[in-house]
Amino acid sequence: MEEKAIIVIQDLLKRYKNTAKNALDSLNLKVKQGDIYGLLGPNGAGKTSTISMLCGLLPPDSGEIIINGTNLRSKPDKVKAMIGVVPQEIALFEDLTAKENLMFFGRMHGLKKDEINRRGNDLLEKFSLTEKSNKRVKTFSGGMKRRLNLMVGIIHGPEILFLDEPSVGIDVQSKNVIIEYLKEINRSGTTIIYTSHLMEEAEKFCTEISIIDFGREITKGKPSELLENNKDCENLEDVFLKLTGRNVRE
Repeated sequence: MEEKAIIVIQDLLKRYKNTAKNALDSLNLKVKQGDIYGLLGPNGAGKTSTISMLCGLLPPDSGEIIINGTNLRSKPDKVKAMIGVVPQEIALFEDLTAKENLMFFGRMHGLKKDEINRRGNDLLEKFSLTEKSNKRVKTFSGGMKRRLNLMVGIIHGPEILFLDEPSVGIDVQSKNVIIEYLKEINRSGTTIIYTSHLMEEAEKFCTEISIIDFGREITKGKPSELLENNKDCENLEDVFLKLTGRNVRE
């Protein structure tokens, strides 16, 4: 029996104004429930456009997005209640404390104060930020901000989590804490869609991978399958370079 697809992308098309080529060119993808799904590609391949559309931030020119059986175009609010988003850019209020940020984002998701406090305290402890909970974010290190950035994206316990470069530019300890926690919530049922330029991390972290380029999927499979299908490659980075080329992208 085929596993349930929690995300289905059908013939997604997007072209931005004053550009000669499509950003997404009839893209088709399926993400199975419970996957840690790596969406990989060079700069300009269409990753950010895809994630923006899946989160309801950017409308496609044509095509459909079905998330957990719900059409995003017809019921965007229902879909947005299911998902969490952790952008690459730090999306926090620097003049608020960690607790105040958690309260703000929890309220945005419709949580009650007691529930935000309970979940927030659990996350602060999990990410070793309890002692810093009443400090303003502008005093935090990069690793601390990155951990809090993840926390505000998952405060409401989303079924599906979108991550854009979650461990970029941080210390090894913060990176390890983030990756281990993501594995933990995935084991509990959260489906994760992950983008990164860190091929070694993606190879170890993801259960499924799709490599896209020029707005289309060019290969997909488990990391082990991609290596099996490209026997001249030693690792995922070799596969990536083989399929997308070695020329620098803008």
